[in-house]
Amino acid sequence: MGKGHADITRRSLLGSAIAVAAVAVTGTTATAAAPTPPVPPKGQVPALWREFLRTPFTHPQIPYVGRAGYRRGAARFPRRPVVADVTAYGAVADGTTDCAPAINRAIAAAGRAGGGTVLIPPGTFRIDGLIRIGYDNVVLRGAGSGRTTLYATRNLTELIGVYGSRYGGDKSSWSWAGGLIWLAPTARWDSLVAAVRAKAWPFEGWTGNKRDEWETLTTVSPARQGSWTVTVADARRLRPGQLVLLRLADDAGRTLLEHMAGGGPGPEAYYWDDKTKLTSYVPYEWPVRIARVAGRKVTFERPLPLDVRPEWDPRLTTHVRELTGAGVEGLTLRVVETPQSPHLLDKGYNGVVFQCTYDCWADDVVVTNVDNGFGLVAASSCTLRRTRVAGRGSHHPYFCREGSHDNLIEDFTIEQRTVPAPANTQLHGINVEGLSSYNVWSRGEMQMGTFDSHRGLPFADVRTDITVNNNGRHGGDASAGPLFGARFTHWNVRVTNGRAGLMKLDGLAPWSATVGLNEVTEFDQIDVPDFTGDLHSRLELYGTTDVVRPRNLYEAQREL
Repeated sequence: MGKGHADITRRSLLGSAIAVAAVAVTGTTATAAAPTPPVPPKGQVPALWREFLRTPFTHPQIPYVGRAGYRRGAARFPRRPVVADVTAYGAVADGTTDCAPAINRAIAAAGRAGGGTVLIPPGTFRIDGLIRIGYDNVVLRGAGSGRTTLYATRNLTELIGVYGSRYGGDKSSWSWAGGLIWLAPTARWDSLVAAVRAKAWPFEGWTGNKRDEWETLTTVSPARQGSWTVTVADARRLRPGQLVLLRLADDAGRTLLEHMAGGGPGPEAYYWDDKTKLTSYVPYEWPVRIARVAGRKVTFERPLPLDVRPEWDPRLTTHVRELTGAGVEGLTLRVVETPQSPHLLDKGYNGVVFQCTYDCWADDVVVTNVDNGFGLVAASSCTLRRTRVAGRGSHHPYFCREGSHDNLIEDFTIEQRTVPAPANTQLHGINVEGLSSYNVWSRGEMQMGTFDSHRGLPFADVRTDITVNNNGRHGGDASAGPLFGARFTHWNVRVTNGRAGLMKLDGLAPWSATVGLNEVTEFDQIDVPDFTGDLHSRLELYGTTDVVRPRNLYEAQREL
């Protein structure tokens, strides 16, 4: 038995005590006539789904994520007209010429034209620098991930410099930040790079390196989680289509953090004050577009993620300029193969990263031999579709951090590593941390890794219809606080190696749900509960495989 055996036993007992009986809706038919082919079961509908249908925006355990992703979950991405071909700017598919300058010149030309598609034809294009997409409505499109390859030869430490942690120590922030294809607003990217080179380690989100680049648009009256419309003090600076930040600060009693954890005796008894990394993430900043303004009534394109209470000084604010309408499609980023670095000392052979982006996407993109694969850093309302992490093995195949919200990662694959893991390295998986909320991972195949939380109280995130060889570990500093906030949901998860860690949530996450999980066993685990007492977590259809209906929680919510 692995580490933390006593706690895990308590988890098992707690899970048994609060498990909810399944409501079976089976359907086999039989006749007295000649034998007929067997009719498969219709599936089983859990009580939790019936409850959710009655209160979809306010259910205590299951979050509403039906509008996650680009343009609230759009099925198709725009096909913008071609405005540049990288070969016209000097790119050569010979595998030896450095094509990064030419590709970046083509992207800049598309930006000056007001947007459009930048084509990369079939072939292998060497890049000795990183690719920057910092202009709205610019799409970098290859001929398909099996036909167009960018071959990257250098890392971010070489290209930009050493990037230390703002929390101290000798860690490399390239272990969780930055990409060799980096989507970020130009001004924001320039300020980040200047701060790194000055060794003034920055905050990475929507309000600048020191979190001071914002101003109040208006204050907001109290409202409940799940509401689509709020009342503001003054709507004169607000308009439909505008992207704003809803800003919620905490009070001295840490009641905002308690609310994110579901409230009640457990979160109230938790000691928050020494969790300095976690408290540095507050205020909570939620980017959202305004759908309608009618007098002082403002309607958003998504329902409120949390209550809006006067003690949290709620307001709508400005922010650094976002990147919107940009995408990467149809290519493979193949990094020169080097040994994986020791844990937290990554050099920055990173894949595709979205930062301060809203309504952006990646489609049919493969990254191989990377330190870290696909990243969402203060990114919201983005979709990663048909993405894959391959090659020698990575630290974070997918990471979602620094207050990233409402993103959709679907049809994703983490391939088995091609070489054994070096000593002193670590594998996580699909990561979420740092107050990130309402993100969805859907229809995935994880040949290695785990459902990683790096602490920092992420909440209201969903993993659904995923097959996982559960062999990764979670990370996170103790000062970052709890692994989970409220309303995490694991729905239709198939664990091929039977390891329970971070899969079965009934003894771990408060006010959360595990539905349709095959039987798993506690071994080789470090995940233990952060909160005491009854977690109010639900367990249904445990010990089943792929019988829960609806099969995919996100898709079912989209259809409501």
